[in-house]
Amino acid sequence: MIAAEEAVAQTQLLEDVIATAQRLVKAEKDSSKITPSYIAAKVKLAAAMFATDPPIPLDEAKVVATLIQRFSHRMGKATTLVDIAGHFDWLNAARKKEWHYWRRYRDYQESKLSDVVVDGLDEATDDILGLLEDPLRTDSWDRRGLVVGHVQSGKTSNYTGLINKAADAGYKIIIVLAGMHNNLRSQTQMRLEEGFLGYETTADRDAGAAIGVAAYGEDLKTNSATTRAENGDFSKAIAKHFNGISPEERPWIFVVKKQKTVLTELLKWIQARVADSPSSMPNWKLVTKLPLLMIDDEADNASVDTGEQAFNDDGTPDEEHQPKTINSLIRQLLHSFTRKAYVGYTATPFANIYIHHKGATAKEGPDLFPKAFIINLAAPSNYVGPARMFGKLTKDGRVGALPLARSILDHYDPDSDSGWMPPKHKKTHLPLHKGQETIPLSLRNAIHSFVLVCAARELRGQGIEHSSMLIHVTRYVAVQDHVREQVEETVRRMRQKITRGSDANELLAQMRKLWDEDFIPTRDMVAELSPSEERPPELPSWDDVVAKLPDVLGDIAVRSINGTAKDALDYATPGAALKVIAVGGDKLARGLTLEGLCVSYFVRTTKMYDTLMQMGRWFGYRPGYLDLCRLYTSPDLVKWFGHIADASEELREEFDFMAKANLTPEQYGLKVMSHESLTVTSPMKMRNAQTLSLTYSGTRPQTILFHRDANIQKANLAATDALISSLGMNFVPGPKYSRDGQADSWQGARLWRDVDALHVLAFLGAYATHPNATSAKAGVLTDFITKMIAIGKLKQWSVALVTGGEGAGEKHVFPGDFEVDSFQTRWTEDPDTPGAKDPTMFAIGVLTDPKDEGIDLNDDAWRDALARTRAAWKPEPARGRITLPITPSGKGIRESRDRLGGDADRGLLLLYTLAPYYKGKEKLPENLIVPGWDKPIMAFAIAFPASENGIRVEYEVNLLYWTQQYGPTE
Repeated sequence: MIAAEEAVAQTQLLEDVIATAQRLVKAEKDSSKITPSYIAAKVKLAAAMFATDPPIPLDEAKVVATLIQRFSHRMGKATTLVDIAGHFDWLNAARKKEWHYWRRYRDYQESKLSDVVVDGLDEATDDILGLLEDPLRTDSWDRRGLVVGHVQSGKTSNYTGLINKAADAGYKIIIVLAGMHNNLRSQTQMRLEEGFLGYETTADRDAGAAIGVAAYGEDLKTNSATTRAENGDFSKAIAKHFNGISPEERPWIFVVKKQKTVLTELLKWIQARVADSPSSMPNWKLVTKLPLLMIDDEADNASVDTGEQAFNDDGTPDEEHQPKTINSLIRQLLHSFTRKAYVGYTATPFANIYIHHKGATAKEGPDLFPKAFIINLAAPSNYVGPARMFGKLTKDGRVGALPLARSILDHYDPDSDSGWMPPKHKKTHLPLHKGQETIPLSLRNAIHSFVLVCAARELRGQGIEHSSMLIHVTRYVAVQDHVREQVEETVRRMRQKITRGSDANELLAQMRKLWDEDFIPTRDMVAELSPSEERPPELPSWDDVVAKLPDVLGDIAVRSINGTAKDALDYATPGAALKVIAVGGDKLARGLTLEGLCVSYFVRTTKMYDTLMQMGRWFGYRPGYLDLCRLYTSPDLVKWFGHIADASEELREEFDFMAKANLTPEQYGLKVMSHESLTVTSPMKMRNAQTLSLTYSGTRPQTILFHRDANIQKANLAATDALISSLGMNFVPGPKYSRDGQADSWQGARLWRDVDALHVLAFLGAYATHPNATSAKAGVLTDFITKMIAIGKLKQWSVALVTGGEGAGEKHVFPGDFEVDSFQTRWTEDPDTPGAKDPTMFAIGVLTDPKDEGIDLNDDAWRDALARTRAAWKPEPARGRITLPITPSGKGIRESRDRLGGDADRGLLLLYTLAPYYKGKEKLPENLIVPGWDKPIMAFAIAFPASENGIRVEYEVNLLYWTQQYGPTE
């Protein structure tokens, strides 16, 4: 057997034994008996069934490890907002009896995934299909929905499952809108060939080799109008071959790009060859006999009419990808059918919330707003998403983050704005490092890391899987070519030195240092942060790694990813385990999955939002090699990604509460458009709007940006003194509550109840918030409170001064002889090097502790808030939700204030005394956060009760600040 055939045979044997052993284990109904030794026994049995002569090597330990992981996966439930107007319930067990497509696909998925994940997929796709209309219903209907998944968490397998079920149920035309470039379209086509068609498409559109689901059931003779080839998209030439589609036929699938020419040809063909009835509009016909399912992958990209101009690399307008044009064509396609369902899939729903409810036009029908439903999918417990990658933001900084990010600071010199890859450069830029056409040290380290990762994966028995590295530093193809050449040269030199063994000592010493000082401690830290069944294996010995290096370097290929179908086709070659360093720009950005992505090297290119979503490629599943993965990037990107992750989590939490209240997608859209977390995300998607319309109801703005100016700090302390003085001596010292046995107390705090709103407004008038703050802006808060008072809300307040902590500073005596000499500490985002600090401002991560929001709530109100928190809570390990909460969330408390009314329904102003010295540093002038200021730094947070009629206020977006911080939107 030649090597390639042997590799294919080994892979096949591994898959067969895993699938068979999984079925044997699954037959045991008592889950307590499913132990590692039980699994190992079933693997031996399965291996014996597939024994051959001569034997093919099988890594039994790997099969056992895979199954132990699969049987320990847990999965949360999806959450849904739905509008049932005009909808009939139709999906029941009787309808599912004769389903052939789904049965085939389920068996195929069970050979690769754990049952828990496949059951979750079954349940979620049933939910989605049930919310669409019955395809056998003959009158007109139109259902539009949105499915929100986590980034890289298996959206494709979800919509493939949905397509199989829709075909079983009777949908006849399935259009999949797959990205904007050929590579993603081709990759999507291949996945659907494996998961739905069961055969490879060929150039002449005949069925080629049987693949994927074909091994799990009969050939269902499904039709595909598109193929996996570079030119396999729908076109005028293809349209000539197809006369039309008759209702008796098996379903037809079209996998097409979101591109003007393609969608125009498809629309023309449907109007000319498929439409069967006239409409009330001249020259417009309707398809009445064939129900349509349209799947829009990456629905926030190009489908939403953002009014944003698309450009080519050379700066000319890109007519093929105008959002206005694409949005119009998608709507016209839908408008050609009397029975249709549209399902958008996205991981970043921010843009979809911005779909203007423009209503319908005669030519295009309604906009793509998901009026029928929005479903938030849960990810399985082995998913590595932002929550695991970046940890949780607490008052002590981020905790629990995986230690995989490495800082890049040598790609350019910020003072001269020159160097290897400055953020702003032209397409004629020549990347020079220290005057040489060579790569910076950080990229060299990243390449060394990738070589070590490939060697370690081979030694862990993962040699038959792909490994890839992603380099994304520029959007210009010409500059990418220079980078590719420099990387190729680096790899070539490494290969020469290692394989010849000449002059290799210095290189090996550098790699050994990386291994000892980075890989070994990182593996141990990841093991500590992982559940026992997902702990990474021990690392191989250095000598074994060195022995592997010549083979690994011989296998590594450096490629440009330029948007052609070849990018995707290479991964599909059977038996080829690629080791690829991919250099790319925007063509890599969306959707194209780099199999086995281990190392990423990213610096920010122009569009902040898209760069962040690019980095999102980094999430997903990394079984058995998570500890080897590395993300080399600039510190500002890690910080920003954390912000986006926090905002996404906040929107998901908002979603959970709204689903519990049975709200519709439209109500959610209106509420989310005024959610304060959009102050972080929306300027990235807003092109023209300079103002956001916000409500603070149900939110908790807090000061996290501060002036680095002693005079302003002095004025803010004076504003606090004036407030305390006006509140008088009728306060509760050190509030304490029993909290059902888990007592809460705030030593050193003072709480004033029944405070008139005028005192709070006077304080906000005197306190100087930072102009770049996103939500805690004194002027906007004042405007909001004043408007709420006018409708009879927020007249009464609670005010708490929270003091005491481990931080040092000069004592301060607040009015009422309240002496404070110990202060709270907060982790600041200041860099360690003194010269790198921003001289005008500093930032902290989080100010409040969630329990502080309950400082004025009695035990009954606290219990109500806990009950609301639990009602909206679902276990979802991927979001760190494992055990039922024992304390209410801030969101639960704010909901409760509104629902309980009376004494609970009031605003809460929390005042914090922050230590003037850096945490853990001595009381020396150079350790002051604000030079010349050694008294407490005053910070505040406000908890606003939720409110059904939350009044909105205009919020000016500081676009100049945004542009300076995060680059122009384009």
